[in-house]
Amino acid sequence: MNEKRLVVAIFGILVAIVLGAMAYQFIAPLTVSIFLYYSTRRYYKWLRKLRLPARVRASIVLGSLAIPLLILVSYAVVLLAIESRRFIAQYSLIDVAAENLEWFGGIDEIPSFTIQGFYQAYRAGELAPFIEFASEHATFLTTLFSSFFLNMFIVVIVTYYLLIDGGRIREWLLRFDDEAIIREYLEAVDSELEAVLFGNLLNVIAISLLAIGTFRGYNAFAPAAAQVPYPALMGTLTGIASLIPVVGMKIVYVPLTLIAAVPVILAGQTSMLVYVLGFLIVAVVVVDTVPDLLLRPLLSGENTHVGLLMLAYTLGPVVLGFYGIFFAPIVLVVGLTFADTALPRLLGAEEAEGLHQDQMRLGDF
Repeated sequence: MNEKRLVVAIFGILVAIVLGAMAYQFIAPLTVSIFLYYSTRRYYKWLRKLRLPARVRASIVLGSLAIPLLILVSYAVVLLAIESRRFIAQYSLIDVAAENLEWFGGIDEIPSFTIQGFYQAYRAGELAPFIEFASEHATFLTTLFSSFFLNMFIVVIVTYYLLIDGGRIREWLLRFDDEAIIREYLEAVDSELEAVLFGNLLNVIAISLLAIGTFRGYNAFAPAAAQVPYPALMGTLTGIASLIPVVGMKIVYVPLTLIAAVPVILAGQTSMLVYVLGFLIVAVVVVDTVPDLLLRPLLSGENTHVGLLMLAYTLGPVVLGFYGIFFAPIVLVVGLTFADTALPRLLGAEEAEGLHQDQMRLGDF
């Protein structure tokens, strides 16, 4: 290696280190971006049939994710606000807060959750304690919100340009091909990541629809006192919660069961607890167990073992935190595909046929 090549190599290593350090600072949103890219890429490719430009297709994909999520969050916030106001009024929590929280002492009642209600409360000085509290904790609140919106901005921008320029990145990587090993490996890992992560998206959608149908079906037969509230919202949240390992959907339907049981107990109608118990059994069997046994093997990818994939979802958050839910399965797929595709050729072994040929695959149906 001559001096010029050595200088260029050192410069390249320094640039790679700097870029790696910067990427590590934002590893969570970057990981979510990669997760979303592979989850939605088939949808993005399908939109080619409509002969739409790449930028329009990418915008449609992101809008299809962002708009329903925004509606869902807004709907949940409104319901939470309404129910919280009703709960505070019913149990006279304002008096309790006024006695124990100094900054809460000037509030006589919670204003109506409307623009007019907040405006009238502001004119009457009823929002002064909240404004003062926010001012005292302005640094913390500013950091919290700015960090959240920065991460969301990174996720949107990176996912958008991965959808548009993913092919260019792939072609750039293939320039360093060596005896077709790199090409074979990159094509295999790219295909498997798409299969696994797109399967996760399908799993969320399928469980959401199944949960909504189950909750609505239960409400159709159960007495009004034992019905579960907001079945559509709770069903959608159940599907999203299926991404969380171990506890998963239980963080939705177990509290929902308790919420349905409390009014029955308070009203002294203990005989109706049979309906609530029936709801819990149906949720465990139909919403939780059956999809876990049938959907996950079908949607686990082409070669990635479903057991290892579930283990990655379980251990990822334990080791890495929240973003481990997205990072661990990606690392698992990258590692297993390397061991299955590139490593045997590098060691001179005969070509293998995958990990488990009996496992059901996403492309088989």
